[in-house]
Amino acid sequence: QVQLVESGGGSVQAGGSLRLSCAVSAYTYSIYSMGWFRQLPGKEREGVAGIDTIGRTWYTDSVKGRFTISQDNAKNTLYLQMNSLKPEDTAMYYCAADFRLYRDYTRASDFAYWGQGTQVTVSS
Repeated sequence: QVQLVESGGGSVQAGGSLRLSCAVSAYTYSIYSMGWFRQLPGKEREGVAGIDTIGRTWYTDSVKGRFTISQDNAKNTLYLQMNSLKPEDTAMYYCAADFRLYRDYTRASDFAYWGQGTQVTVSS
């Protein structure tokens, strides 16, 4: 059983920073792909960033140069450092994991395990 618990969300002004964390409770050596998604009410879940065990990373165009995904295997934790936040970054952010490689980070259906989400609100 894989459990993902996000933390670190909050309210900030535009230009500010937040760091999201995702604690993974599982046999992490078997998790090959992890990602961050975000979702607004009534909208589809959108891929934000992803990372795999080979070390490859992916970012959606709107966050490139501002967000950084990383993982600490010793702590079984995934991070998303978000800098230069914009009001359009406001959303519920979710951590996702899967035991397979070569996931499509734009597709939520490619991931089997999800956290409960953490809210990020950016005011102008």
